[in-house]
Amino acid sequence: MARAARNTYFKAIQSAKRVHWSHILADVNSRSVWDASKIAAGRAPDRFPTLENSSSPTEINNTLLQHFFPLRPSPPPPLILPAFKDILPVLPAEVSSALRISSNTSAHGPSGIPYSIWKQVYKANERLLPSLFTHLLTHGYHPLGMNKANGIVLDKPGKPDYRTSSSFRIIVLLETVSKILERLSALRLACATRSLDLLHPNQCGSLAALGCFDAVATLTHEVRLLQAASFKLSTLFLDVKGGFDNVCANKLANILTKGVSPPTWSPGSSLSSPNANADSYYKARLRFSARSQLAPL
Repeated sequence: MARAARNTYFKAIQSAKRVHWSHILADVNSRSVWDASKIAAGRAPDRFPTLENSSSPTEINNTLLQHFFPLRPSPPPPLILPAFKDILPVLPAEVSSALRISSNTSAHGPSGIPYSIWKQVYKANERLLPSLFTHLLTHGYHPLGMNKANGIVLDKPGKPDYRTSSSFRIIVLLETVSKILERLSALRLACATRSLDLLHPNQCGSLAALGCFDAVATLTHEVRLLQAASFKLSTLFLDVKGGFDNVCANKLANILTKGVSPPTWSPGSSLSSPNANADSYYKARLRFSARSQLAPL
């Protein structure tokens, strides 16, 4: 009797799943087809890091921290924070723009405060957050409490061995108020870099209204332009690992203070390609771009 009841129970569940899946497929459209594909493919179980020479959770945590966030020497913070007189006060419209593009469902940091709370704070008093951010920008100070974050370790799919730290990646969940300030700074930097002509004309990353399509269009234009002149050419794509982590903030700040534009494109080696119609060579500089060196600010 118990076995028959159990079989009837599980059959009813399977039947309900089939009916529900049939309804999903019947109503699928161009937007929900990818969600249906993910449901059909299923999700692989997450792998818990089992690293060599790390047996306890504390040792695994320390090993991952040393791999993802190696300690680098940094100067001590100044005892007296000088004020930057040229900093314009943060306007409520700037905070509103930053909050508008912030999703209430985004993961929050250690404090557990989501964007929805800050939106309510801004709605109750539009001057509170602009006043806070204005003082932080004026003194160039980022409080230690806003630097704390939660780290979520995820495995990289398709790795042959999951006993090394490089087989995992980490998602850093910063405090939401810190990300609001970051968006404000990014918007101001984008306006400043455009007006002061600090970026290369082909810079596409980290700029509004310029993205992957523009980068592909620029590359296609350059290729067709050289092909029309009967040149043979090739393209080399480089992924600069750890570029942002190795940007010296103090050095970059000194460069910007002196009014010198940091190079977005870094010159490297030179390569030569034979001309299709002659024995001469077309010399092209090998260049790479780590997006923008202004982005870490």
